[in-house]
Amino acid sequence: MTDNQTIAIKVKTAYLDDHSQPEKSRFAFAYTITIENHSNKPAQLLSRHWIITDADNAVQEVEGIGVVGQQPRILPGDSYTYSSAAVLETQAGTMEGSYKMQTDSGESFNVPIPTFSLTRPQSLH
Repeated sequence: MTDNQTIAIKVKTAYLDDHSQPEKSRFAFAYTITIENHSNKPAQLLSRHWIITDADNAVQEVEGIGVVGQQPRILPGDSYTYSSAAVLETQAGTMEGSYKMQTDSGESFNVPIPTFSLTRPQSLH
């Protein structure tokens, strides 16, 4: 299964006002990711690689095993959803990256995570 189009990534984001401290250049965002397996083979998420860029073009790279402490095995037609967070020093930024996945037969492949925005809503005051 080298066609990574068989794995779909959906992202929802939210600004975390209660966890942000704008006066200290600390802006917290939550993101919820759903990974859908549209293939005919189970696939296990082994690791992640994130590139997080803030509005000043400061880049953080994050790599690690699994997501939120898990390495989910996603069956054909199923999906896996998890939530996590990122903290930026600016009111906006982007995240992108990839997941390394593996089939039951040991074939590994990368699934790109499309770029998504993290943006603090403008205050109406």
